[in-house]
Amino acid sequence: MSWARRAVPAAVAAVAALAARDLLQRDHALRRNFPVLGRARYLIESIGPELRQYIVAGNDEERPFTRDQRRWVYASAKQENNYFGFGTDNDIEHTSGYPIIKHRTFGRAVPPSTPTAGHDVTLPCAKVLGAARGRARAFRPESVVNISGMSFGSLSGNAVEALNRGAALAGCLHNTGEGGLSPYHRNGGELVFQLGTAYFGCRDERGRFSLERLKDLVAAEPVRALEIKLSQGAKPSLGGLLPAAKVSAEIAATRGIPAGRDCVSPSRHAEFSDCDSLLDWVELLAAETGLPVGIKSAVGDLEFWEELTTLMRDTGRGVDFVTVDGGEGGTGAAPLIFSDSVSLPFQQGFSRVYRTFAERDLHEQVVFVGAGKLGLPDNAVVAFALGADMVNVGREAMLAIGCIQAQKCHTDTCPTGVATQNAWLARGLDPARKSVRAANYIRTLRRDLVKVAEACGVEHPGLIGTDAVEILDGRTSSIPLDRAFGYRPEWGMPSAADRAQIVRLMTAEAPQGGSAPPSPTAVG
Repeated sequence: MSWARRAVPAAVAAVAALAARDLLQRDHALRRNFPVLGRARYLIESIGPELRQYIVAGNDEERPFTRDQRRWVYASAKQENNYFGFGTDNDIEHTSGYPIIKHRTFGRAVPPSTPTAGHDVTLPCAKVLGAARGRARAFRPESVVNISGMSFGSLSGNAVEALNRGAALAGCLHNTGEGGLSPYHRNGGELVFQLGTAYFGCRDERGRFSLERLKDLVAAEPVRALEIKLSQGAKPSLGGLLPAAKVSAEIAATRGIPAGRDCVSPSRHAEFSDCDSLLDWVELLAAETGLPVGIKSAVGDLEFWEELTTLMRDTGRGVDFVTVDGGEGGTGAAPLIFSDSVSLPFQQGFSRVYRTFAERDLHEQVVFVGAGKLGLPDNAVVAFALGADMVNVGREAMLAIGCIQAQKCHTDTCPTGVATQNAWLARGLDPARKSVRAANYIRTLRRDLVKVAEACGVEHPGLIGTDAVEILDGRTSSIPLDRAFGYRPEWGMPSAADRAQIVRLMTAEAPQGGSAPPSPTAVG
């Protein structure tokens, strides 16, 4: 009772002090007019995303990922039942742009019908990365699903470690992001090293690109390819800013920058200024390291792509892969106008880039990688039909290791420890356990892609043609994918030799299914 007698006056005094502060301040009219009570509005606003996520929104309403999509990723990562009952709750009949995948009654591929069929499929890329240009360290990626570039600094060290360990378990590639190659990237997963405008991890003391440091780096680590980042979908043409408070000694050492000072990435590269000098730099990096070299870009003005492909056709120089990032892709932080309205969404952007290469007969020489919400099977299948050879998953991989779509990435207060440098929050993420979930998710996505490919009558998602997909444009009509995006019938596929080889690889690894023996009266 004595404690209560002391607590009540203290609480009253605290509320009175808060009310006095609200009455005297001049920044917020609501709090000035309604002291203390007015604060409830700001509290409700601050937890609005959580209220909508768990109480208000339907299964298919939220963005960027709906509840159904998140549930599928979470269940896949935990190896729980990821099936859905009672049929679709999507409004198929009235959703213009909805993709429909057309199965074949009598396809070439016969899917096995065992309960675990496809669970452990490796699903290699249908093309050999770097082979068309004779790179010394050309290779066939073991997985068509790989982890997209997300930098240490944007993600916590524990999150990066979980993803890298998951990549090792799943046998896929892990892109470092432009923030350099950290200790957390050294946990067994093979890497694609991303070169951003600041050249983190391969720059000298004055911030200039250092070829020698890059060569030392790739010689010491399991780097399989180099990716020159020109832009990304969520914030094209913008440089990055990591505030001084986030630039720890560990991040500073990884990036090669001073600790405790703002880290600003330029909006443009210093090593090249046009397509001609870009291709010179690509060839220099490939010659000096032996690695395949590609570019990552969002899609806006097509003049860049037309000039690039014309030079590739006419000069013999060229990139080994192209990563096209859709405007619906994710980022840790960006101005709203850039996230919402700058750069084309994936299907529009990718199809225009692919057509530009195909019109110059270059599409079979380049590995096309897609990014931008392609970690969901339906989106990924459309990407493969449009000509993607691989897909990169970013936010979906974050969901697999614990992200709850709190959308706090830009505040350093991510409650699950994924997108934060707060040591207390990051400690909640156990890399060993979460790596298993990342691997489970990637394996499940690959399984679903194989299953859909087999339903379409082919052995591999890279063999799904544009004729296998139609786009609904209303309740009573639809348009084939090739017509929707201006493709010729033969586009969207690897070369005949690559198709034959991937069929051999897939049928050797996963024997075809069958049925009971036919009856004596069976026909043909």
